[in-house]
Amino acid sequence: MSSTLITSRYLITPTEAGVTTIDNAAIVVDSAGLITAVGNAEALISKGEFTKRIDLPNHILAPGLVNAHCHAAMTLLRGAADDLPLQRWLTERIWPMEGALVDEHFVRVGTRLAAAEMLLGGTTTCVDMYFYSKAAALSFLSLGQRVVLALPVIDFPTRYAADVDAYITTGLQVRDEFVDEPLLSFALAPHAPYTAADATFQKVLAYANELGIPVHTHLQETAQEVSDALAQSNERPTARLARLGVLSPDFFAAHCVHLNGADIATLAQHGASVVHCPSSNLKLASGLAPIAALLKAGVNVGLGTDGAASNNRLDMFEEMRLAALIGKVQANDASAVNAALAFTMATLGGARAAGIGQTTGSLEIGKAADLIAVSLDAPALQPIFDPVSHFVYAAARADVTHVWVAGNALVNDRAPNHALARAMAELPSQILPFAERVNAFRA
Repeated sequence: MSSTLITSRYLITPTEAGVTTIDNAAIVVDSAGLITAVGNAEALISKGEFTKRIDLPNHILAPGLVNAHCHAAMTLLRGAADDLPLQRWLTERIWPMEGALVDEHFVRVGTRLAAAEMLLGGTTTCVDMYFYSKAAALSFLSLGQRVVLALPVIDFPTRYAADVDAYITTGLQVRDEFVDEPLLSFALAPHAPYTAADATFQKVLAYANELGIPVHTHLQETAQEVSDALAQSNERPTARLARLGVLSPDFFAAHCVHLNGADIATLAQHGASVVHCPSSNLKLASGLAPIAALLKAGVNVGLGTDGAASNNRLDMFEEMRLAALIGKVQANDASAVNAALAFTMATLGGARAAGIGQTTGSLEIGKAADLIAVSLDAPALQPIFDPVSHFVYAAARADVTHVWVAGNALVNDRAPNHALARAMAELPSQILPFAERVNAFRA
């Protein structure tokens, strides 16, 4: 069997015990796209011959970043609804625009744009919660990005589906069609407690349990969401989901900004995961999620960008750095969310949340070769004392030079492969009609 040896100055990867750093490192990838060895370069070179060798003498090799909460196609609404709080952003701008504009073609184009942006910036896996999941699946696959399709369910009708049963049926048809595709995984995604009734969550949970797939939702993103829930039922949303049996190790929630101690304890007790979206929460003025408290309670935490309509960029390096900085301020403790924790959230934490931690998120023997190389040549990255610290606090997506997904080279020395280059050439003309329609709508 053929294999590729990749050597680098450093290799960093999250493990059960923390983060491992290897100097003068190497990784071996077989023809099936799986990692077969990780370790010291000289030791691995001495053990055998390799079909191909790639030397990256001034780079950090790391797992590809995992964007654990995104609405990929919303790249086409980037900048169309800025500087508004969440409820006004949703009800006055986003939902009306989506109702007028979103169809399969919108999702195909917007998702290709998102995948291209993410791959060039070192994000190899995306959890995508959006309509027209088949169109999204085909777009992600066309560029070779790993994706967890979070199949949307919501109580009110859209152009995509008329009712809860239609959302579930349509989503599960996509799951059945692509269930054997190795780059695709699935979750069921009731939008939020304020847009999904108890019966909706129970129906979703029954299907998720039957199929063995996770449940993903937005949870306690704003103070208003919590106060409205208390006014209506005298029950916090997290407590409600616990009562319904939704919380489990197969459940992961985005945002979780407005959690109290009881909420955190409940999530920890049930083994649920949280996806922190710092940029989106800041831009919408939703608040600062209590990440240090969640981590201290033993809750698994991943990172997400949310959609480009609320973040404007799908940049996991920015999310990773912000997560560390915000975590320190929120806890009033400079060591509360250190570089190793932020790095783990951006990689293995997100993979575990989405139920694919056995496949990706770390550089381990038997896992998929989803990895990236970050150049240390830029002045902003010199000198270097700690590669994990540099990766989190100093590096940027522009420093990513190589990207592999399942062993396939998608970016090589900053040059996109054929499929990615073709998409980048085609996208401007495909985006233009949507941009014109968005502008007309905004006017």
